[in-house]
Amino acid sequence: MTTTRDPAGEPAALAEPSDRVGRSWTWALCLANGAIWVGWYGPLQILLASQAKDFAPGTGMSKETMLAWVTGAGAVVSLLANPLFGALSDRTTSRWGRRTPWIVAGTAGGALSLLLLAGAGGMGTMTLGWCLVQLTLNASFAAVTAAVPDRVPRLQRGSVGGWLGAAQILGVVGGTGLATAAGGVGAGYAACAVFTAVGVLPYVLRHPDLRLRPADRPPWSWRGFLAGFWLSPRRHPDLGWAWLTRFLINLSNALVLLYLLYYLRDRLHHHDPEQGVLVLTAVNGLTLMATVVVGGVWSDRVGRRKPFVVWSGMLMAAATALLAVWETWPGAIVAAALLGIGFGVFTSVDFALMTDVLPKALDRGKDLGVINVANALPQVAAPALAAPIVTYLGGYRMLYLVSAVIGLAGAGLVGRIRGVD
Repeated sequence: MTTTRDPAGEPAALAEPSDRVGRSWTWALCLANGAIWVGWYGPLQILLASQAKDFAPGTGMSKETMLAWVTGAGAVVSLLANPLFGALSDRTTSRWGRRTPWIVAGTAGGALSLLLLAGAGGMGTMTLGWCLVQLTLNASFAAVTAAVPDRVPRLQRGSVGGWLGAAQILGVVGGTGLATAAGGVGAGYAACAVFTAVGVLPYVLRHPDLRLRPADRPPWSWRGFLAGFWLSPRRHPDLGWAWLTRFLINLSNALVLLYLLYYLRDRLHHHDPEQGVLVLTAVNGLTLMATVVVGGVWSDRVGRRKPFVVWSGMLMAAATALLAVWETWPGAIVAAALLGIGFGVFTSVDFALMTDVLPKALDRGKDLGVINVANALPQVAAPALAAPIVTYLGGYRMLYLVSAVIGLAGAGLVGRIRGVD
């Protein structure tokens, strides 16, 4: 469907959706979303850490510090790119729709950037390549995310958010698996690049996007464009509290994931830490898959979001604390399973909650981009917070205790959101 106006005369691209989306649309969007996460997490879980280990000797940096600098730089780019490309897609009047051109361009650029990373010879090219990956894949991700409030009615967003969450964790597991099984850093990057580029094709080829007419686009001004990125917590308090909740829980999760490879190698002395990361990721993915769709569908049926977010955040905090007090391989497996259960429910229901508090239809992409800063900013904050804790302030035990407290605070703040049940 590519019509530009609904029966009431409102621009179709800006109307509140009322018709439920079908399985084909949902699955194609989920595949595109999962492909983007493959492009991110193959490097984050395995490949960047392996390169940091190879490049750090002789630089005066530890592998932890180098990895923190590289991932932190990429996260800064992600922080800016997601709302920027979301805003640009809001204003796009292409014949292929508002979102599709950015999905195509972003994933193509992401694949090329992953290939650049494959040939990195030191920290400089490694940092440049990762920043380009973040820039391009965030263009695609902003457009994929905005497609949900564009096309999905409110009482279906929990279930669609659940399937998107399932695709996300499959992308994390798939990216980790590809990076591990490919047989080397270069081959791992190439495998992730191919999957990322191919994974978006079913959506962009089979499901035409809604078009925005040039007449329905607001007049352009640099001042208005830049001012639009500030969503005042005073004017939109529910959005502000929802953003802070997402930020804190994602920061807690980022602190867990950032040094997982090093935790297994240096603290648990696992005989094969790379394989250990894959096992923990798979365990986490299985339990997440068991709850992510169920949680979203359940929240749609009862018409409530906040209790699901509160209890899932509390469970994740408890699982993170377990890593600090039960420092064994079985303890890590149990923690990974509990984190998956909690993050599965949080992923689907919090996404639906976020779409419920968006201020206006014209700025869906930009506003979701600002909300997605709560996903990217923890990637900046986590290295800055984790490196000194691990190095000087108590090691991995203190890191995971701090992470648990942060996650618990995020869960508690959900109650400040007043406009959503």
